[in-house]
Order: sequence, then C-alpha cells, then structure tokens
Amino acid sequence: MTISNESRGRIKKVFEPIALGMGRLGLTPDGLTLIGFGITVVGAALLAAQLWLVGGLVVFSGGVFDMFDGTLARATGKVSPLGAFMDSVFDRWGEAVVYLGIVAGGVLGGSDPVAVLATAAMGAAFMVSYTRAKSEGLGFTAGTGMAAVGVMPREIRLVVLSLGLIVAGATANLAILAGALAIIALGATITVIQRILHVRSQAKSATTPTT
Repeated sequence: MTISNESRGRIKKVFEPIALGMGRLGLTPDGLTLIGFGITVVGAALLAAQLWLVGGLVVFSGGVFDMFDGTLARATGKVSPLGAFMDSVFDRWGEAVVYLGIVAGGVLGGSDPVAVLATAAMGAAFMVSYTRAKSEGLGFTAGTGMAAVGVMPREIRLVVLSLGLIVAGATANLAILAGALAIIALGATITVIQRILHVRSQAKSATTPTT
C-alpha cells in the first residue's frame, strides 16, 4: 500500500478550511508546527507514564494537527524553504520523542518486547526519512516524489502506531502494541529497500547512453 501525492493533496484539501480558520485566529504556519510538536510531546509523556490509550489519542491528534501548518502555508502563499525545514525537523523530532516515550513506558511496565521493538521501529522510521532526504539532496526524485515511494511512509506509521497504542490501552494487552511496532519496523525497513532500489534505478537511467 502506498499513498500517492495526488491522494495526499486531496487529504490536505479537506483540512484547508480548518487551517485557514486557524490562520484567521492569528496563527502562523511555524506556530502551528510548534503547537503540533507540543501536542506530540504531551502524548509521549503520557506514553512514558504507561497511559497507552490516552497517549495514543494525543499522539494521533498531534499527527493530524501537523497537517495544518503546510496546508495553511500553501493556502496563504507563505510556503518557504525555512518553513519546510522547520516542518521536517519537528516532524522527525516529534516521532523520536514518541518512540522514546514508548521505550520508557515499556521499560517501566516491565515489557522488554515493547521497548526493543519501539527502538527498532524508531531506527527503521528514521532510515525512511534519511533515504528521502539524502536522495533529494543528491538530485534524485525531486520535489515530493520520494514521499510516494514505499509501503510505510510517515502517515501509515502514524495510523498503525496510534491504533496499536489505543487498542493495547483499551484491552490492557501490550502484545498488541508490540505487534504494531513490529509491523512498523518491518514495513519501514521494506520502504528503505524500496527507496534504495528506486534511486538505484534512477541512477542507472541517468548513466544509460541514449541511441
């Protein structure tokens, strides 16, 4: 399963009226980025306290809120390299904090599988982001093209993780959370391989002589 850039565009269009409403309240895209990060940090703290259900809901809310900053920037013509940089950096930072919260909650709750799999999922997730950033920095898959490559982009990871947290919290069964983390770790690893192969194919095409 992948999310095309066209699908992303349609989803973001749905959030545009809400983003514009926030803009009318005086909020800026960078301000929304920081608010979304703050919500995510609160969610991570709840996870560290082993409040899995509430923490999962807050983490999901922070992830959804993150859609508003870029949507507001595009809708108001305030797209900038700095804004894109801020958005990307705080996305990665927020994702790291969430996994660290899960690791802490797993250790304190005596669930080593959750702590280990959360660490594996975080490492694999960051490799997904790194392959995109590095490939684009080297001139491959310009724009947002790389975002549509792979089975486990950030949006899918957020949904799988949030569902795992919420269901695990509702049922008091951390094996469900461990399963969700394993899916993320495996799916993200597959995505990294898909992106490597995608860049490799582009590199070969660029060096193949035309006749």
